[in-house]
Amino acid sequence: MADLERKAKEAFIDDHFELAVDLYTQAIALNPTNPDLFADRAQANIKLNNLTEAVADASRAIELDPSMAKAYLRKGIACMKLEEYQTAKAALEAGATLATEEPRFANLIKECDECIAEETGETKKQAVEAPLNTLSLKEEPEDISSKASMVTPSKSKYRHEFYQKPEEVVVTIFAKGIPASSVTVDFGEQILSVSIDVPGEDAYHFQTRLFGKITPDKCKFYVLSTKVEIRLTKAESGLHWASLEYNQETAVVKRITVSSEIAQRPTYPSSKRVDWDKIEAEVKKEEKEEKLDGDAALNKFFREIYQDADEDTRRAMKKSFVESNGTVLSTNWKEVGTKKVEGSPPDGMEMRKWEF
Repeated sequence: MADLERKAKEAFIDDHFELAVDLYTQAIALNPTNPDLFADRAQANIKLNNLTEAVADASRAIELDPSMAKAYLRKGIACMKLEEYQTAKAALEAGATLATEEPRFANLIKECDECIAEETGETKKQAVEAPLNTLSLKEEPEDISSKASMVTPSKSKYRHEFYQKPEEVVVTIFAKGIPASSVTVDFGEQILSVSIDVPGEDAYHFQTRLFGKITPDKCKFYVLSTKVEIRLTKAESGLHWASLEYNQETAVVKRITVSSEIAQRPTYPSSKRVDWDKIEAEVKKEEKEEKLDGDAALNKFFREIYQDADEDTRRAMKKSFVESNGTVLSTNWKEVGTKKVEGSPPDGMEMRKWEF
């Protein structure tokens, strides 16, 4: 493993970043609890612009060693390149408390503050006092770029799909019988990272830049007997996601205004479109035209009278029905409102229960 790590560092220094990632991956397979390997592979992934994988690697390094300042630095840089400034700032601030003598944390935090302010419309400053291209160490990136390629899962061990509502996106990973302790889910402003690591089996990783931004604090996940269900709260409710993953071709979308009735219906990605409004109209038409016999027809008739009646008529119907033990049904409140309605069923007549 030490030889692989040495070769990986040499490949990185020689700007052979893909080879470095491959060598670090081999080393991690031999020693999956070494945080330095994940932190260093994160840096190589940043160089390759594999940003969501870089965030996942840095997060894993932090999980293994919460005191590793360089892991926080690399997570912050990767998140900034993804324009996830709030997540980046949180990582950088945590790292700054561990390396108080390191000026890069302060410079990058200031950069985050500027970008956050621009996003919220508080200011339109053009640059910060210490831009990222002043970083001195070779292993750190020279600038911050907003360009990011979509990263697909490295393994396809489990199938996943998603559907959405106006306020949230639900991602389902079909993994049967997985213990909750083996599942790790990390939410960023526009990043979803999922790891399923069952002892004795190949680990599964799903990291992607999402189509739209989410609110990490409101996102949740559940490990069920047959699947892992992840509920992503949209940062902008009502914004329709054309896909789960970010894609530059579909990055610009219009906010869709939906009625309250339509908003209650989740949308599913499907090649076959169903006109639910048409089906609902047909069902209502069938109900209206339905031919009923006997008590059902009579009950339907009285329900329609009650639904269309004014308040006095409804009061008359209720009072007469209750006081006569179900044998009298009057719509005249003036007639029944001032006296008790007497009644009894004729001999042999069966009592009926009408529904209003």
